[in-house]
Amino acid sequence: KENRIAVFSYLFQEGVCVVKKDSKPATHPHIEGPSNLEVLMLMKSLQSKGYVRITFSWQYNYCYLTDEGIEYLRSYLALPPEIVPATHKKSTMRPEGRDREEDKFQGDGRPAFRDNRGGGWLRT
Repeated sequence: KENRIAVFSYLFQEGVCVVKKDSKPATHPHIEGPSNLEVLMLMKSLQSKGYVRITFSWQYNYCYLTDEGIEYLRSYLALPPEIVPATHKKSTMRPEGRDREEDKFQGDGRPAFRDNRGGGWLRT
């Protein structure tokens, strides 16, 4: 029971869960307590009920919480409606390292990485 609560609270907090398709590890790398097999089986159970969408790639299950899953976990964990998963929170900051759109183009509408000499081909 405490393992189920640990898995459900982690899934609700993050909104996603990555589970390797491997039954050998004694613990899940991100969740304290349950084994990797327990987490995998809980995710499959939630998927059969429509609470989680699973994408499988390169021996990893990527589990995404659906809207129905959010409501189910909110009632199971007795959480108020103000608390939402991290994947549903609005981010107001811009990602670092991205240029603003107006900085990308110079005055003549050409990308900034080009010079003003007129192009690559020599015209004679």
